[in-house]
Amino acid sequence: MGAPDLIKSGSDAGACATVRARILERIPQQAPFRFVDSIDELSPERARGSYRFRADEFFYAGHFPEQPVTPGVILIECMAQIVLVPLALFLSASEAEAQAKSDANAATSGAAGPGLPFFAEADQVEFNAPVRPGDRVLVSGERIYFRRGKLKCRVEMSFADGSPVASAVLAGVQVAAASDKAAGETARKTK
Repeated sequence: MGAPDLIKSGSDAGACATVRARILERIPQQAPFRFVDSIDELSPERARGSYRFRADEFFYAGHFPEQPVTPGVILIECMAQIVLVPLALFLSASEAEAQAKSDANAATSGAAGPGLPFFAEADQVEFNAPVRPGDRVLVSGERIYFRRGKLKCRVEMSFADGSPVASAVLAGVQVAAASDKAAGETARKTK
């Protein structure tokens, strides 16, 4: 699916349910390392979604056997998968669509669609409450900036009742997928 197929016209104010579903399909993390159930809001400025931590998650067996608690690094990963990754995919696809519209030769120039969003930074991380098996968390975040393939967001995680779980400033970078790199090299060689 190319970038223009991902974002169709009318997505300027926010992503409709179809676009959110396409973004959810494109999140590269998969079981057992996928921590996103839904993307409920997606716009150029923010993202919001949720995840329920299941009792059979692989990490509970050792963290901690008698009192299972979700590791903080998994909470950070969950925040990144619900806010950072979808927002990066959405913004990159929107950028690629705008470029394709302005560049009649975009299809032959070797321009690739969105790359893979890679986690790059966690700052100002704060944990407020433990997350246990069966807990559902809501995650929302706002874009601080997106430039040159780097996205930085302020992210908050809470329980369904609104009580805070964690917060952080997270950043990620777009890295060309292996197939995108190969296509770019082929295009350069044929020029």
